[in-house]
Amino acid sequence: MYSVTLPYIGTAEAWRDKARQALALHIPPEDIVWHHGRGEDLFATPLPEGPNDPLSVPKSFASLANSAVWHSDPQRFGWLYTLLWQVKDGTTLMSDRGDPLLAKLRQLEKNVHRCQHKMKAFVRFRDITPPGANRRQFVAWFEPSHFTVEPTAPFFARRFGDMDWMIATPHATAAFRLGEITIGAGQEKPDLPEDATEELWATYYQNIFNPARVKISAMTSEMPRKYWKNMPETRHIPEMLAKAEERVRQMQEAMPTLPPVRAAKITESYAASRTKSAPVTDRETLERDIRACARCPLHCNATQAVVGEGPITARLMIVGEQPGDAEDLAGRPFVGPAGKVFEAAAHKAGLDRTQAYVTNAVKHFKFKPQGKRRLHQNPNTSEIEHCKFWLRSEVNVIKPDLIVAMGGTAAEALTGERQRLLKRRGTFETGIGAIPTLITLHPSYILRLPNAGAQAEALADFEADLALAART
Repeated sequence: MYSVTLPYIGTAEAWRDKARQALALHIPPEDIVWHHGRGEDLFATPLPEGPNDPLSVPKSFASLANSAVWHSDPQRFGWLYTLLWQVKDGTTLMSDRGDPLLAKLRQLEKNVHRCQHKMKAFVRFRDITPPGANRRQFVAWFEPSHFTVEPTAPFFARRFGDMDWMIATPHATAAFRLGEITIGAGQEKPDLPEDATEELWATYYQNIFNPARVKISAMTSEMPRKYWKNMPETRHIPEMLAKAEERVRQMQEAMPTLPPVRAAKITESYAASRTKSAPVTDRETLERDIRACARCPLHCNATQAVVGEGPITARLMIVGEQPGDAEDLAGRPFVGPAGKVFEAAAHKAGLDRTQAYVTNAVKHFKFKPQGKRRLHQNPNTSEIEHCKFWLRSEVNVIKPDLIVAMGGTAAEALTGERQRLLKRRGTFETGIGAIPTLITLHPSYILRLPNAGAQAEALADFEADLALAART
């Protein structure tokens, strides 16, 4: 067994040399252990010197290796050498999209490119130019996900060639002095001085922020939170998000045109649904306001809001997840495939659906279009929180003695916890308004089970829970 240790600096060139050397000695991939920066195997021997024969590889492999070698996965060197061992004879493997090893390395390549993009976007320099200097000097601290400082340094040299700068990271430090790049050892985060231009940049960032186009999931996908601590503008993001709704309202009020008269009632209902904070106390108002709800973006694509149904004197409230495709079109809860499973189970358990109040934790259908179909998507915590206002109002209007939470979304809305559902099913917990809440499965979960045996077992548990609710 041979051991190869590659340095943190010059990793790509060092790997190429060692891979060429091992290939010349005909050493198979399974006989080499690769290390990065430090680490040796006690029982391994160094790679012996071998002939420095020229090696011809496909251009696509060279491009892939020059990127994937900077990934942080400790197995990348071995994977690259294994692929090199396979393509050295001029095979067409590099064009085989079905090869699992090539697909794995392509993913590493993609991750490295993404990390380089993040570095170019999120490095923030601070001015440390001493008084009287004839060339500006800047320093930055960055924490990349991979070892991308060295391959990305030429970009900063081209972009900021008129100044001296340094980018420090835990594994390597890139410095640019008088037109020349040097790569040195990594270091701890330096004690950076305050920079007056950061406040100017933060002010600019706050002024270009558009509160009407806030999409937090998209923002954190493009600018992950791990980078926020080293960026001056991000300290203002929580405040800007908190004030976004108020700023949007101010922008709407400042618009120069008035809505048509026919839209007055819609506008009034829309404003009421966004500003209400106390639960609604009568059913007529509740149903009207739910249908006009615009508390979260789900209302934009759904056909309609689906309100609960059942007698106002119902002693039992049954809460599902959200409307499905059939419910969205019909405007009634539990009329689709899951509803049929629920009704059959309730009948067998001796529970009369018409005597219960049946509703959903989320009132609008969340889906992903796929051709002509609309594929169900689980509501996220934000959407559940927005709709919890309506659920509290329904509890306040119906005043049930018992609530049944069907599925994780209903359990989260009613008890604040959606985990360990299978262990919790069949048990009573305290829900909204301190009302006993029975946790059970959702009918759609039963429909998704892969085999008839599992479905039969889950259906029996579901029926037993509904029978327990009926008895209680």
